[in-house]
Amino acid sequence: MTDTPSEQPVVLLVEDDGLLLMEASDTLADAGFTVVEATHADKALKVLENRDDVGLLMTDVDMPQGSMDGFALARLVADRWPAIPVLVVSGMGTPGPHDMPDGARFIPKPYEPKTLVRTLRAFVRRAA
Repeated sequence: MTDTPSEQPVVLLVEDDGLLLMEASDTLADAGFTVVEATHADKALKVLENRDDVGLLMTDVDMPQGSMDGFALARLVADRWPAIPVLVVSGMGTPGPHDMPDGARFIPKPYEPKTLVRTLRAFVRRAA
């Protein structure tokens, strides 16, 4: 059985690099996910406060705009919205022992689009 778009959750994609944001958004949309984009953590928090349909958070780490980086956003989302799985991506190295909340996943950049889709689908299955 294949996934239909209605079965895939809304992904909140937080990425400050416009090209990477567009590429990841297209990849996820092609895989049947509904994508909501935010260019930094503060915008992502506004989305989460105003929508109740976000099912996954995917965030970059290094985002100069906004009041926090992706690790801080991931920890805040895990605390305030514990039902939302968190995927952190970064080209700046691997996270330290206290950077990520429990249950979050990390993918280093650059990542293969199929790795991204496979990881998010695994999150969906685990949360179901």
